[in-house]
Amino acid sequence: MSTNSFVFDASIEGHFQTQWQAPSNIALIKYWGKHGQQLPQNPSISFTLSQCVTTTKVSFSPREELNDKHFEFLFDQKKQSEFYPKIQLFMDRIMPYFPALEGHSLSISSQNSFPHSSGIASSASAMAAMALCIVDFERQFHSDWSMEASFQKASFLARLGSGSAARSISGPLMVWGQSDVFPQSNDHFAIAPSEEWHHIFHDYQDTVLIVDKGQKRVSSTVGHKLMQGHPFATQRIEQANTHLKQLKNALTSGDLELFIYLTEAEALSLHAMMMTSSPSFVLMQPNTLAILQKVWDYRAQTGLPLCFTLDAGANVHLLYPLKDRTPILDFIQKELVFHCQQGQYIEDQVGNGAKKI
Repeated sequence: MSTNSFVFDASIEGHFQTQWQAPSNIALIKYWGKHGQQLPQNPSISFTLSQCVTTTKVSFSPREELNDKHFEFLFDQKKQSEFYPKIQLFMDRIMPYFPALEGHSLSISSQNSFPHSSGIASSASAMAAMALCIVDFERQFHSDWSMEASFQKASFLARLGSGSAARSISGPLMVWGQSDVFPQSNDHFAIAPSEEWHHIFHDYQDTVLIVDKGQKRVSSTVGHKLMQGHPFATQRIEQANTHLKQLKNALTSGDLELFIYLTEAEALSLHAMMMTSSPSFVLMQPNTLAILQKVWDYRAQTGLPLCFTLDAGANVHLLYPLKDRTPILDFIQKELVFHCQQGQYIEDQVGNGAKKI
């Protein structure tokens, strides 16, 4: 598709302020590997979360001099200079699509409902919230712009800051990446498919076990680059496409056995790609593996549909239906919290996407 439709080059004057709240998400089918400017090597699908959100306020003011600060950033009401390079890169990437921003200074204030570096994709919710504020600034000059159109551009811009942020705009499920399984899907922004998902997934639970809150030994950016020339890259891309087709069937039919198989296979495949890249790296820790084994044992013993997934880190997302919440939380508190750093875990569930505050 042409990205020219996302360019808005009209001049803008005056002040504007807006505030948006965007959720994190957890991928069921993982994307691993990029090409071009933040484009995925394979399609992915994710649950939008509900409680784990980033709230961002942006004030736009005209720059009197071009050497004035382009932006200032506060996280939890404090200056956090370590975030500046990523924000600057994001601003540089989106400027061709909204050049009027060059004439404005942005005052950005952001906070999370969950601890930073806690195993939740904070870059996804953070970049999505910032993109939504920027698109809201532009939206006042589009009298005929639908919410769907503005969300498309927000997803497009968010992707330029963090690939997975493209999926943190709407919900409850988001697809990012071209796939014949979802005809409206594309690589440039995520979509909320129009399919009728089985009711059991409408309030699906996600309990995040915090195994390690520390900085990852290898960043996701570096990990994605290692897919270039990976000996199993072709097979992994084929697997992801096959899994996406199968998972769509599970999500529409309510086939929890198939859902569990595919979700866990995707998590393990993601980490297998890391362990077989060059150089190789391992992000799972002994407590991660102990949790996975206990989940398998618990499911075999009780028949309850508890499963896990992992992002590119040591922490574990436990997925299960709301109707089974009581016994599964009891199991988590009695058997799994021991493996969490300082006993920390986060309870969340599937949500419907971002909202203006």
